[in-house]
Amino acid sequence: MTRKQKRLSVIAGGLAFLGAATGLTFYALGQKASYFYMPADLTNASLQPGQRIRLGGLVEKGTIERGQGATVAFSVTDNQKQVKVTYIGILPDLFREEQGVITEGTFRPDGVFVADSVLAKHDENYMPKEVAESLKSKGVWQESKSD
Repeated sequence: MTRKQKRLSVIAGGLAFLGAATGLTFYALGQKASYFYMPADLTNASLQPGQRIRLGGLVEKGTIERGQGATVAFSVTDNQKQVKVTYIGILPDLFREEQGVITEGTFRPDGVFVADSVLAKHDENYMPKEVAESLKSKGVWQESKSD
């Protein structure tokens, strides 16, 4: 093998490696993508079994049930529909009824949403952007006016 052939084979091998790395990166990012839905949006959504989504809305009043250990069940609503959610883990400190929340996870076959992460608002003037926009468009939530 001549020097020129060795150089070309190293360049071709490097390009093949970069192509494979790029392909795997795009594949992984495509698998990690999750879509945002409000409870009323789920009636028209065609979700694949096991598809990860973000479910957002308000924690419905009177639905928080603490189970054994760190298990918590509650409902997320947009004041049109509600979805039962289960979560095993520590909830954010500001998680409470009638506050904005985004959960991420998948649906079980029985229609219960199993969340593996829960995000709650962090002060009185903030709500996650996607939740606020969806609730505002439905006329359910207005920003508080503070002076």
